[in-house]
Amino acid sequence: MTGGPTPDRGTSSVTAAQRRGTVVVTTVASDSHTWNLVFLQLLIEELGYEVVNLGACVPDRVLVDTCRELAPDLVVISTVNGHGHHDGLRVIDTLRSCGELAATPVVIGGKLGIAGKQSTGSIQELITAGFDAVFDDASTSTLEFSRFVTALPVASPRRAARTEAVA
Repeated sequence: MTGGPTPDRGTSSVTAAQRRGTVVVTTVASDSHTWNLVFLQLLIEELGYEVVNLGACVPDRVLVDTCRELAPDLVVISTVNGHGHHDGLRVIDTLRSCGELAATPVVIGGKLGIAGKQSTGSIQELITAGFDAVFDDASTSTLEFSRFVTALPVASPRRAARTEAVA
């Protein structure tokens, strides 16, 4: 991929032959935090995935274009600034309106609102909008996220080969 994000291969002990697939990790456009992304990248790599970390303040169009090119097995949106619920609704609508990404698993987590723990209704709104899972930092654990990721199907050989060729 010319001029785009590239996965950091230096931090994972998983070999290319052992990789389960590719995960894109990102924030919403309004979130400038990065420590959460580094933590998630390391965790997901330990679970056997190649990670493309887009960094902070990622515009929706950059996320969509990157996902169209990489065809990831999962998109993880993490937010710390408290605007995740609002921004997440916009981002998932943009991702789901793109035909080739309509079935890609997408999750959101972190500090999703400024009032602390999200209500059941707020979480359900994100699920109804198109997220496959919501990991509110006030009510879910890293273990629950890890279980979700490890339950994903292993990438098909065709998809894995494409991912390796792109990166």
